[in-house]
Amino acid sequence: MRPLPADLATTRDALHQLAFFALAPARYRAQRRMGLHPTPDGFATPTFDGKTASVEGDLLVLETALGVATQTVTTIREACRFLGIPYDTDWFVGFRDPLHPVPPDRRLDVDPDVTRHIAEWFMFGVVVLERLRAMATPDDDVGEVQLWPEHFDLATEIGRGPARGSYGFSPGDRSHPEPYVYLAAWGVIDRGLAFWNDRHFNGASLGYGDLVASSQPADDALEFLLEGYRILNRA
Repeated sequence: MRPLPADLATTRDALHQLAFFALAPARYRAQRRMGLHPTPDGFATPTFDGKTASVEGDLLVLETALGVATQTVTTIREACRFLGIPYDTDWFVGFRDPLHPVPPDRRLDVDPDVTRHIAEWFMFGVVVLERLRAMATPDDDVGEVQLWPEHFDLATEIGRGPARGSYGFSPGDRSHPEPYVYLAAWGVIDRGLAFWNDRHFNGASLGYGDLVASSQPADDALEFLLEGYRILNRA
């Protein structure tokens, strides 16, 4: 767990725009699915139409049967053009809290070192969430671990009915300046319990600073999520 880069938010917000308005719609047009996954240097789509699209550092990468093309990130309109899709702010309807688009020709400032730092956080999250999924009971409905472009966070869903929750890793957002681990409950929670400590959503969070200070951050992150799982299933 490295100290956070000084200007995390600028790159994070630019990557969010690329995830939601470029990579996700490129996959969605082909498969009607929009989930992404982290890579060691960024994030990518699964294979669709025989190709994959990714952000690696400050580069857009498009891999096809003909080879690999790259382009430095400039604007969201140019990113869409590189991927061969139109720039469309309404490509997917139905979100309760859709991402607000920036002007399509505004330059997106992406620091490759910050991108890699965020990628490390997501890859750390994959390890913890896969451990959590392995501990689920046969009665649990368990989702795959995906990078969700609308919130730009890594998450899985576990449980049924009021015990179901989203367990995830966020690189931070407007309400949380630092990355955090979270459990968002799908049902009603008892705010009288100290565990439910986050007032910005229906759940609880564990901040990056707590994990940096830990000698066993993966174990601590897992135990935090397991505590929430136990509370939901006890209720």
